[in-house]
Amino acid sequence: MNGELVIDVRDLNKHFGDKHVVRNVSLQVRRGEIFGFLGPNGSGKTTTIRMVCGLLTPDAGSGTCLGFDIRRESAKIKRQAGYMTQKFSYWDDLTIRENLDFVARMYGMSPRRKIVEETLAELGLVDRADQLTGALSGGWKQRLALAACMLRRPQLLLLDEPTAGVDPSARRDFWEELHRLAAQGISVLVSTHYMDEAERCHKLAYIAYGELLAQGTAGEVTAAQGLSTWAVHGDDLGSLAAALRGRPGVEQTALFGATLHASGRDGAALERTLREATAGTACRLEPMETSLEDVFIHLMAHAVDRTGVRP
Repeated sequence: MNGELVIDVRDLNKHFGDKHVVRNVSLQVRRGEIFGFLGPNGSGKTTTIRMVCGLLTPDAGSGTCLGFDIRRESAKIKRQAGYMTQKFSYWDDLTIRENLDFVARMYGMSPRRKIVEETLAELGLVDRADQLTGALSGGWKQRLALAACMLRRPQLLLLDEPTAGVDPSARRDFWEELHRLAAQGISVLVSTHYMDEAERCHKLAYIAYGELLAQGTAGEVTAAQGLSTWAVHGDDLGSLAAALRGRPGVEQTALFGATLHASGRDGAALERTLREATAGTACRLEPMETSLEDVFIHLMAHAVDRTGVRP
């Protein structure tokens, strides 16, 4: 990666009626960087992505995408960016090759057939090129959608929850493809709900209720919250979690299978409370590194406390 900014937007705002869906969002994405955009449904991720690529005009704010002004030069941005929507939008009764050929024809690309065949090869679709799209699994459909984005050789990919509903193996393969493209200098802004995908991003941002709550590398975002976390192993952890709520040092609890994570910013108070609560039980305590998921649970709780609005 180099220092060139592919996305540089500041203080973006957007209203739909009386609903303020994006509030003062600023983002910077560098060339060859995979930037993860996380947040619950309705948090403003899709609206922000659409403003960045010129599909929506912000009510306030400014910036550039691929060196073009997002307000005045949106048509130029659209020609050089690939946008993959949440909803699969290709034709089930056409083959993979026919779908790509149709898209290339719409864009007036030449030599069309050569471009289609090269894209099929680059995205690993040659063996399935003559398969009907309607018969594809979710993972292969997403690969087709990515191939359609890549036909014009964009320098920026904007991917809106591209792996939603895709099985873990296909998600892993998709992300390996994204890292291959990033290594070629292509920048990626991708929204996702999956913590394992967030950890594969070079940088990430978390948005809730239209506001950015944190951004940076995974390590920077985690460190910035200043949380201490303990793992509790044992039985009846649900009851323990309920008993810990509101106790000194305990800001959040979260069950992960047979383990309870307890976190708080006052590490000493948290440890005292946990030892008192588990004294005389078979529960086992151990300190652990705060995970990205622990941090996002904390950020979401903070957003609820501050706004008084529950998702």
